Amino acid sequence: MRRLFPVTYETAVQGAAGASVAPGAPAVRGADVTDREWGLQELAEVYAYPEARADGVRTPWLRANMVSTLDGAAQHEGKSQGISSAADMRIFGVLRALADVVVVGAETVRQEGYRPARARGEFAASREAAGQGPAPAIAVVTAGLDLDFSLPLFTSPLVPTLVLTGSAAAADRVAAAEKSGAEVVFAGEGTGVDPARAVRVLADRGLTRLLTEGGPRLLGQLVAAGVLDELCLTVSPTLTAGGAQRIAGGPATEVPKRFELASLLEEAGFLFTRYRRS
Repeated sequence: MRRLFPVTYETAVQGAAGASVAPGAPAVRGADVTDREWGLQELAEVYAYPEARADGVRTPWLRANMVSTLDGAAQHEGKSQGISSAADMRIFGVLRALADVVVVGAETVRQEGYRPARARGEFAASREAAGQGPAPAIAVVTAGLDLDFSLPLFTSPLVPTLVLTGSAAAADRVAAAEKSGAEVVFAGEGTGVDPARAVRVLADRGLTRLLTEGGPRLLGQLVAAGVLDELCLTVSPTLTAGGAQRIAGGPATEVPKRFELASLLEEAGFLFTRYRRS
């Protein structure tokens, strides 16, 4: 059974079962508890990026898509695949189909065996109408450029892969990246990448619908920098124990970041939550 619960922040509304909702509380509206398959276009509506301003300009919007077990593990044996599901991968595909660019850390590229984003026929018309290319670009965040530039991610993507690094990156590694066909973009002083600057340089290229798939180290940096607008978190009904990473790593923020629930899906015990900056 699949249930979709779009959440709105209205006051004094009726819940799905007719129960009164207290003023100011999230309202569950239009809950559907029948056995049915939600189509890709329906999912695209639920996960749509914010509309452009009245003057047509799009403000950059950075969302993250992560998965976590019930006990907080973001991985099992170093990869997220073992705690994912078919529905999780379906939403993964929809989020990519909506994005201009997918921002990912170098360690995740190495561990997950990243490949170029593919064009999805179901979204070809909507992407063209939105002024987007056939597939999102992949932007790899890396300080050391310790990557295998012979991989298809760099040599044969549908859209050129971007390598985000600092202005003091090793010249030989920058040359290797460019030789493979990747575009090197400097987004920080020294060798590291400044998250806020990375968002700006991508937006300057017209890539304003941003999606990050982690990993935990990168997500922690984005959270600490205050540039994350939305978190799409899959809660996997599994327990792993052990010492696996959380979805976000690095130092804690001084003040916890408060987000608001925007929508919720459920399938086979998996919860697909979407939180937006409050």
